[in-house]
Amino acid sequence: MSKIKVGIIGCGGIANGKHLPALKTQFDRLEIVAFCDIIPERAEKAAKEYGTPDAKVYTDYREMLEKQPEIQTIHVLTPNVSHCQLTVDSLMAGKDVICEKPMAATPADAQKMLDAQKKSGRILTIGYQNRCRQDSLTLKAMCDNGDLGEIYYAKAHAIRRRGVPTWGVFPNKDLQGGGPLIDIGTHSLDLTLWMMNNYKPKTVMGASFQKLGRVLQPGNQGNTMGVWDPETYQVEDSAFGFVTMENGAVIVVEASWALNTLDVSEALTELCGTKAGADMKDGLRINTVCYDKLTTIKPDCRTPKGVAFFDGASALPPEVYECKRFYDAVEGKGEPVVKPEEAFVVTQILDAIYRSAETGKLIEL
Repeated sequence: MSKIKVGIIGCGGIANGKHLPALKTQFDRLEIVAFCDIIPERAEKAAKEYGTPDAKVYTDYREMLEKQPEIQTIHVLTPNVSHCQLTVDSLMAGKDVICEKPMAATPADAQKMLDAQKKSGRILTIGYQNRCRQDSLTLKAMCDNGDLGEIYYAKAHAIRRRGVPTWGVFPNKDLQGGGPLIDIGTHSLDLTLWMMNNYKPKTVMGASFQKLGRVLQPGNQGNTMGVWDPETYQVEDSAFGFVTMENGAVIVVEASWALNTLDVSEALTELCGTKAGADMKDGLRINTVCYDKLTTIKPDCRTPKGVAFFDGASALPPEVYECKRFYDAVEGKGEPVVKPEEAFVVTQILDAIYRSAETGKLIEL
């Protein structure tokens, strides 16, 4: 059988740190034949390391789609505001697409992506690889089994004390659409909604702050990711949301790149149900009552290589599991990890938090 032909749009940090190494583990069934980036040197470097001997390099994705119709799948790995157009054009060109998170910078753009997916009939998924961690897969199985009962209160944690990204275009609002909320808050919110299996938000209140990013000067930042330039810092350094769902459930969202706190946690969820609760702050912890005694259970999610604790779990690294599931779906064997309709709701809530923070008003969805 011929191998699946893959095209890459965006050859920067997320491509080299996540997608390309994951794709390399699937080279028995796919090959990367095209690389596109507005900086040609980045595409050339990626092609040399991961591409076929005759892989082509482009600076215009439309030229890539036109000149290489044999491409079957596209990875969209660019700044947030460009996700929509690149994904829509790729879908309408007949390609299956995995787009890096978040789905889009606005709900309107995310809706265009959904419409293109339905019209084209192609596969679309969004890169929320934190669903593929062992603790996430275990907790999801428990939630689906009803072990926590009805989950009516939850927290989506994405708090860094000092973790401002100093590469790429992260502080650029025009290209990213926002700061830590849309960057890392999106992961924790996705996890929380997925665990609850609740995608019907009703109202959103939000607040955002720009108290540190534009104030702290080099030499007094303490940033774990190097020195950022306060003059070019355009986004919030922290944001918080209060989401009420149609069934009355409540989700608290918290996200920061820079916050004076010791209570740090990222890409984690905390759930409170009628039968039990769960959090991920010290490994996966389940809190319940057993024979009238308060009880904490800590499942061991350190899966040995090649062994799964329950049906459907994977010992693969999250980014590899995500990639494998996408290409399984491309081959007609199952579904990707993330449905685009789920990712749409994440974008919808994040946008509502930003709008509420800007206007000071409750946003009704």
